[in-house]
Amino acid sequence: MKLLMHTCCAPCSVYCIDSLRAEGIEPELFWYNPNIHPFMEYKARRDCLRDFASSVGVKLIINEDYGLDEFCRNVVNDIPGRCVNYCYRKRIGETVRYAAENGYDAFTTTLLVSPYQKHEELKAVCEELAAAAGIKFVYRDFRVGFRAGQAKARELGLYMQKYCGCVFSEEERYKKQIEKDLAFFSTNNN
Repeated sequence: MKLLMHTCCAPCSVYCIDSLRAEGIEPELFWYNPNIHPFMEYKARRDCLRDFASSVGVKLIINEDYGLDEFCRNVVNDIPGRCVNYCYRKRIGETVRYAAENGYDAFTTTLLVSPYQKHEELKAVCEELAAAAGIKFVYRDFRVGFRAGQAKARELGLYMQKYCGCVFSEEERYKKQIEKDLAFFSTNNN
């Protein structure tokens, strides 16, 4: 099977690659992540993935589309629904298009490894886009290997990002700390 795997970052790809190889499937990686901001974060993730793919002998295709303007235009009126309604559809849609046009039998995504993603909604988007394009979606619940993959990524010295990718996910990561800090300052300044 010729499998194209949408890849969000090197750390998330570690377990997915190992797991698929254990099944006798050799994935080819596809980088398409115009949701990742700011640019230096985008670049750090892309470059780390490039180095990792080379080190483990996996083919990597890079679609170099840093899409800050398009991303903002498309999520500004639906920030709570941005992942499902735009982000998953945009990235998986481009993966499916590339796979169908380049002779792949199937596709999957490393997003399925993260316990922080909207797993069932992501799976549904993948199934919908696969059916529309007439290409097979290889579903695996990679979440079982998330911690092991992250541990191996740390051992390998891979760049470990602190948020999903978009500025809104970064804000969510820090929101509790910001609220805690504001409460502290408010209490101590009264």
